Formats: sequence, C-alpha cells, structure tokens
Amino acid sequence: MSSSRSFLSDDHFLSARNENLSSRSSFQEPSLRSTWAGAYDSAEEDVFDIPPKGVTTKSLQRWKKATLVLNAARRFRYTTNDSEELRQERLRRLWTSAQAVRAVNLFLKAGTVFNASDDFNVDPQKLMLMTQQQQVETLRELGGIKGVLSLLKTSTDLGANGDSQELEARRRMFGSNTYPRQPRKRFWVFVIDACKDLTLIILIVCAVLTLSLGMKTRGVKEGWYDGVSIAFAVILVILVTSISDYRQSLQFSALNEEKKNIQIEVVRAGRRKKNSIFDIVVGDIVLLNIGEQVPADGLFIDGHSLYINQSSLTGESEPVHVHHKMPFLSSGGKVDDGHGLMVVTSVGMLTEWGQLMASLTEDTNEETPLQVRLNGVATLIGKVGTTVAVLVLCVLLVFYFVGRTEGPNNSGKFMSGQTSKTEIFNAVVQIFETAVTIVVVAVPEGLPLAVTLTLAYAMKKMIADKALVRRLSACETMGCATTICSDKTGTLTLNQMTVVTAWVGGGIRDPVTELQMLREDYIKVLFEGIVQNSNGSVYIPLEGGNPEVSGSPTEKAVLAWGLKLGMNYASLKSETTILQVETFNSIKKRAGVAVRPVESSKVHVHWKGAAEIILAESDELLYPDNTAMPMSIEERNHLLNVIEAMASESLRCIAFAYMEMDVGDVPSGDLVEEWKLPTGPLTFLAIVGIKDPARPEVPDAVHRCQLAGIKVRMVTGDNLMTARAIAIECGILQEGDVAIEGATFRNYSPEMRAQELPKISVMARSSPSDKLLMVRALREMGEVVAVTGDGTNDAPALREADIGLAMGIQGTEVAKESSDIVIMDDNFASVVRVVRWGRSVYRNIQKFIQFQLTVNVAALTVNFVAAVSSGDVPLTAIQLLWVNLIMDTLGALALATERPTDKLLESPPVGRKEPLISNVMWRNILSQACYQVAVLLAFQFRGKDILRLSGSRADDINNTVIFNAFVFCQLFNEVNSRKLEERNVFRGLLSSWLFLGIVGTTVVLQVIIVEFLNKFASTVKLDWEYWIISIGIGMDWDIHYLSHSGSLKAYCCGSYGYPQD
Repeated sequence: MSSSRSFLSDDHFLSARNENLSSRSSFQEPSLRSTWAGAYDSAEEDVFDIPPKGVTTKSLQRWKKATLVLNAARRFRYTTNDSEELRQERLRRLWTSAQAVRAVNLFLKAGTVFNASDDFNVDPQKLMLMTQQQQVETLRELGGIKGVLSLLKTSTDLGANGDSQELEARRRMFGSNTYPRQPRKRFWVFVIDACKDLTLIILIVCAVLTLSLGMKTRGVKEGWYDGVSIAFAVILVILVTSISDYRQSLQFSALNEEKKNIQIEVVRAGRRKKNSIFDIVVGDIVLLNIGEQVPADGLFIDGHSLYINQSSLTGESEPVHVHHKMPFLSSGGKVDDGHGLMVVTSVGMLTEWGQLMASLTEDTNEETPLQVRLNGVATLIGKVGTTVAVLVLCVLLVFYFVGRTEGPNNSGKFMSGQTSKTEIFNAVVQIFETAVTIVVVAVPEGLPLAVTLTLAYAMKKMIADKALVRRLSACETMGCATTICSDKTGTLTLNQMTVVTAWVGGGIRDPVTELQMLREDYIKVLFEGIVQNSNGSVYIPLEGGNPEVSGSPTEKAVLAWGLKLGMNYASLKSETTILQVETFNSIKKRAGVAVRPVESSKVHVHWKGAAEIILAESDELLYPDNTAMPMSIEERNHLLNVIEAMASESLRCIAFAYMEMDVGDVPSGDLVEEWKLPTGPLTFLAIVGIKDPARPEVPDAVHRCQLAGIKVRMVTGDNLMTARAIAIECGILQEGDVAIEGATFRNYSPEMRAQELPKISVMARSSPSDKLLMVRALREMGEVVAVTGDGTNDAPALREADIGLAMGIQGTEVAKESSDIVIMDDNFASVVRVVRWGRSVYRNIQKFIQFQLTVNVAALTVNFVAAVSSGDVPLTAIQLLWVNLIMDTLGALALATERPTDKLLESPPVGRKEPLISNVMWRNILSQACYQVAVLLAFQFRGKDILRLSGSRADDINNTVIFNAFVFCQLFNEVNSRKLEERNVFRGLLSSWLFLGIVGTTVVLQVIIVEFLNKFASTVKLDWEYWIISIGIGMDWDIHYLSHSGSLKAYCCGSYGYPQD
C-alpha cells in the first residue's frame, strides 16, 4: 500500500480556503514530528479527486435533473456530487476538522519527550512559527539566514548531506514531507452501495417470501430451493459488482498517487539532483524556477525577481515578491517569475499547507461527457424495459386469474373459491419475481460500468505508454481530436542539444573549440556571460572524473561548450557579483544578468537569446583584438546570413552580447531589486548553432496522424528557418502548407485568420498569446484541438484547448496542473498513442453497447411475446439473473478491456456529436436480435416437435435447451461485437487473454449450472446432442458475415466513413 502523501492537487481546496480565510490563525499552532507520518501510513486519498475541466455545477445539475435514475446506486456510482447543501456542510466542517488537527498536535506535544540537542540545536516548532507568521525578529535571533543554515547543518553550495542516515535523522527530528489523507473506501462500502439497487432489494424480498412460502407448502427439505436460489443469484450479482468497483477504485488511487509525485531539484552533497517532493527534508537547498511549486516552508537564500503566487493559500491572485528582507516562503505556492534558492525549514504537517490539506475531506468526482450520454441511453432503455415488464406482469396476472395458466409447483389453475390464499399468494409472488427480473435485465447498468472499466483500464495502460491522465474526460475527447498543435523542442526533437557551430570574433570557428586567435579579455567577457547568465551549474566531482552539467538542455549545451573551451566555472563565479537578473521566458526570448567584477568600477550587463533579437539590439561588434567598433550594414547583413545558414540546417541560434556601465549608473541598495536591465545598445559577441536532432520515430507518428485525419501543426519560439527545416524533416510541412511567424498570425483580421488557418502548418517565433489565439481560432472553426505545452505561459492555451498535453520532463508544475494529460517522456509518438487510446475508449464502449442492446432486444422480445401468446415465459428469474451477470459485469469486463490496434488510426476522428449507436451498430443489433428471437420463439412454441421430445421431461428439456441456446447466443455475439465493421471477428482474439478467460469461465459456469445446479437454476441435465444443438444455435457467425456484405454494409459504413474491409 502506498504511503499517505500528496502535495499537488489544490484546485478543490481553493473554494474552501477562500471561505475560511478568517480561520488562518487557528492553523498556526504547531503540530508534531515524524510520528505524523507513521500514524497515517494506512490512509489513502479519495480515488476520484480529479476536478472536471470546464464543467459548471449548474450544468451538472441540469444533466442530472434531465435523467431518470432507475438504478441510482449502480448506474451513477461514479458521478459528480454537486449537492450545494452537502458542499456547504463540508465547508462548515472544515473549521471543526482544523481544530481537531490542532488539538491532536497539542496532545502529542504534551505527551512526547523530545531532546532537540540530540541532532540539531533548533526547535522545529520555532522554525514553523517563524515561517508561518513571518517573524523577522525570530529570524534575527537565530542569526539570520546564515544562522539558520548553520543550525540546520547545511550550506548554500553543498546543501544537506545525501547520506541516508542523516536524511533519516532529519525526518526523525523535523518530520517527513507528507500529510494524512482521508481513508480510502473499504470493500464493504462498495457492497453497501451495490445493495442499494431498488430492483435487487425487491428481488431479495421476493426471495424471502418464496422461501417462507415454499418451506410452508412443500416442507423444509424441498421448499428452500427457489428462495435460496434467487437470493444466491442476487448476492452473486452484488459481489461481482462490488469487486469490480473496488478494483477500479484501487487503480484510480494508484494513478492519483503517480500524478501527485512532483519532482523537485535539490542540492545535496554539492550535486543538483531531482527528488520526489515526498523525499524533501528540512535543511535541503531547493532550486525554484518559473512554474515550479514551493515544496515546503522555507527561507529565501539567493535569487532575483522571485515572485510567488500564493492564491492557493491566501486566495489573493497578486504574486508576492520574495526577497532578503522578507524571505519567508510557504508550501503550495507557485513561482510566477524569477528564480531563487531556498532552504527548507518545515515540512509536512508542520506547514500551514499540510495542516489545511489534511483537514479537507471534500471530493469532486468527475462525470465524463460519454457517461452523461450513456446515462441518457440507459434511461431510455430502462423505460422501455420497465414498460415491457409491467405489460408482462399484467398479462401473467390476467392469464392466471382467468384460469389460462397454472400456478407454481404444480398447484394447478386458479379456481375461484377453491384455490387457497397461500397458493394464490405464491403464484402472484412468482409472477412478480419474473417481472422484476425482466427489469433487472432490461436496465443496462452495465453501460456506466463499461465506461468506468474502459477508462480505468485505459488510464492504467496509458502509464506504460508514457501518458498520465489527470482528467478522465480527456481519454474520451482525445479520440475526437482533429488537430494537434505541438511544440518543437523536446516533443518533436530529442532535446539533446550540442553546440555544433559557432561564430565568434568575426568568423565561423572550425572546430567550435578553436578560439586561439582571440585575446584573453575577449574570451573572459564571453565566459563571464556564459557562466553568470545561466540557471545551469557545473559540479566537479572531488574524486575526479568528468564535470556534471545541470540545467535546461540549452543551458547544458552552452556550458558544455564553454568547458570545452577551457572555461573555469568555479573561478568565474567567484570573480563577479550578480546585481540583478532577468530570467528567460517565451515572450522576451532572451535572458539577462548584471554583474560587477571584483574590485572594478564597471558593471557588465550580459544578454543571450534568440540570435536575430539580440542582433537587433546590438550596434557594436567586438573584434578579436577586444576592440568594440560600430557595426556596419555589411557586417549586420553578414551576421543575418550566418543566422539564416545555421537555421536552414535545423540549428537553434543563440547569440551573446553585453554592455558596459559605470557603477554610478546602477541603482544602489533596495532600488536594485526593482531595476530593469537596459536592453541596449549592446556589443555583439558570438552566435552558436545548437543541434537538437528530430526524434527518429516522429516522421512515422506524424504520417499516422495524417492518415487518421488529424492535422499536425508545429508552434515554436524558434527561428522561422529552423522551424521550417525541422517541420520538413518531420513531415509536418507538406506541399500547399505555409509557415508563418507569430507576429504575422497575430496581425491577421479574424476573417483572414479563419481563411489562412487551414493552410498553416508551422508558426515560428510565437509567443504564448499567439498559441492561445491559434487554439481559440481553431475551436471557433469547429476543430477539436489538442495542444502540447511545457512552460508556465502555456497554461492559458492548455486550459483553452479541448485536450491539454503537458510535458512531464521539461514541463513546469503550472503547465501540468493546467493540462488534461501529462506526456511523461515528452515524445510526440506518445501523443499519437494517446490518440489511439482515446479512440479505443470510444470504440470499446460502442462494442459493449452493441452487445448489450442485442441481449436486451432479444430477451425482452422473447419474454413479452411468449407471455402474451402463451401466458408463460421461457426464462426463469434465476436464469435471467445469470444472463444479466453475463451481459453486464462480465461482458463489460471482456469488451471494455480490448487493447487498441493501429487500425483505429485508419479512420477519421470520431465526431463529438456523432450518435453513440451508428448505422453499422443498428445493422448488427437488429440482424443478431432478429435471428435470436426467431430461433428461440420457434423452440418456445415448436421445440418439442423440433427436438422430437415426449414424456414428462419434454417441457423441462425444451426450456433448458432454450436457456442454454440463449446463453451461447450471447457468448458468440460477444465475440462478434469485438469487430463492429470487420467480417473477421477472430483478428487478434488469441492475443486477448482476458477476453478468452472471461468467455471460457462463462462456458464452464454454464455447464455447471445446466448439469449440476438443476434445482437451483430450474434446469435438467442435457445429453450431448442437445449441447451440440445449443452451441450450433449460438454460432451465429453466418448472420454476422452476411450483415457485413453487400449493399447493406456499403450504406451503413458509408454513412459514417467507416472502412468497408
């Protein structure tokens, strides 16, 4: 069992938090230490804590009001609980829960003996209160930031020791970065939910009445069979349903645990490394960059322009500027801008975030669009089934009381004044049982179950395909996608960057490490820009070996190039002092830093970024002799040609430039924090061309998307020439397509944009607002849009899109939280696999609908016609319950877990408004149902003649053959339903072990029911020839084959664009 921990999902918490801001002071009381972690190891989070995307409470309420709930406990088990009264009640209990946490903290504190001097000479409670209440005086008492670092036995450069014993000692002292969660639903809860089904309750009552009457009239030895048989069948249905639901809850719980496992970059033993947020300990040095989450409470050590969005804690959307005078950081905040280092001072339940999250019990269970549509289908079918059951009930009652049919257990026909009240009551109960059982069979509670099974199965398998689903509805919507707007770097390319060409000091360097003709001062100022204008770092192992470079792929490529040139990273870091930093983002497309060399009166402002942007801001050129001269038009054109040549080879062009200022021109003191770095005029230094090869599997993946009717578009911040070259290599830019820049697209009129958009395959030099504009324009045109993104600024486009796909490796936490699916390997091929799974979900649901409707139509028609014509029904209550189990739970499990095939990508996307039951499905349903009804009714009325039966057992044998043949019809129809459009239903059958196992198990159970459970199921043993007849009737593949040929198939397939082979 996974440990009870979670620190990611806070969407559901916001409303509760905003309404309880006044209670913040109640959470300042310290909770205790590591005992919290062990105390809640068995706790689990609600398994469906996945907030719906773009769905309002009012709209969900309207859906539910419009739907008649015949079978609420079983059909709507996984739907959104949008009761306003319940929500308000939970919010009222928030205060009580928080006070309970506070009381337990005080109780544990009073009863625990703790010696702080054993490991660290600091009180965890004091650190917690200092951070939560922003106590500047307490920070001074502890010696400021340096004093806290010393007390926690850590340092800015080395961080905490990564030794496992020391980490465990820190957890013992300060606690672990976890918080308790509400217990997971136990199995018995699912059993109780299944027992709430009204129809099953009625059947249990009927079973009790049948049992008591049978034992009274026929004695205990013979009279218990009927009642116990019905009760056992009902219990079996309840258990199978409960087990299925419980298993799905476990799967969703495991998926949610994976979703919340955020990776944080920390410094331990001098190395930067990614660690799970759950493994963070007090004393860790954590690196914070744009879009990342603050993993625990702590203190700001160093950094620039660090703004934290604390809306999840305070409800205020205005970001908070964190600096040396107010260095307090709270867990749960998101980095809006800047970067910084922090030291962790409190974790888990010793943070306000942990205390608040532990006190929340509200859950938001999502109802997907497909579930809503299926509920409507199920309601309609349920109404029809209920109508048929009422008619059968009336007909059977009339036939019995007019003396046309006999009562149960050979009690004879009804005779007024002669038939006992007990026999009358027993007959009425049996008739009522039959009618209620017809309702059980008719109400397709398996439809929502099939959706749940399909979604759970798809989500589990998509993990293996490197896709983590955050919102259930995305599984369905992805199958409808008509266009994919993809990033370039890391998604279409490998994100393994290397500097392969460089222009430095007036010419291209070949090899790129050849800088011998340059003066030392030139090289030094270039190295200064490489080292200080970077979020990356270089670690030199003490035991020797190659340097370890960390940071973004671009940063790593540039730093690695500098190291090859002989750059001394540590020395250069110590020779200058950083005054101000402007971090890179996708809008500015550049990053800057102001540094002051030691014992110098000058300040250097270094810039690096998109080559043409840096070149446009430069008016001087640094020559090899380290002299700066004005840049002539010829030199500027030459550099533009260099950039274009590099871009045409699919290289990312990064330029370096700087400007020199007097110290007196730079703000001093606190004013430097608000100082905006001057962007020019700059002195141009160098251009590097960075190679990021296209992923080898991408061209084939793009081609498969195009065959599937999905338009792939590249949206990138790179140079137009670079983007065009990569797009051609990947097969995105084809004949007739165009590539434009974001500024051009931005300046289009709405009419012009709608006219040109179908031809646009590449948008280069695009900003996040350009991507958002493209998404909105595509959706207005009726497209179903999937968008990839990795940055904080991509969040609006990810939210706006029908399916937001965040990158798991390079993606920020803000991007991931705004997305529907996280692509864990940042690979476009994984996006295509997600499309295939999306189509598989929809297709599997259609398979099950076809299978279940066929059973419903056949069972209702046979029972109704037989009841009206002869006053008797061929299938008993027990037999109908067994058929219900086959077609609902077992059928859903078999058909909903079929793996997707590449053939799904050979047809166009599924339209969002396309009917769930297509013409192809109606053809299959009606042909199969007509065949089953015709054959079974023939045996109902002429079975004894057809089978040449006579004697006392003739009726029993005939009824058993009808039951046996009906079950085998459903089993073979289950095989037919695997392929909606194909003749060959056996394709891939042998590789579907679960399907074969379910069908095989059903056959074995059917043999046991017929041959050994005769009294239980009202059957008799059959000779081998009757088994062959039953199986032969069930083998209706000839009907399937005929229905998939000729003009009928052409009409049905052509109506929806399905392939006809």
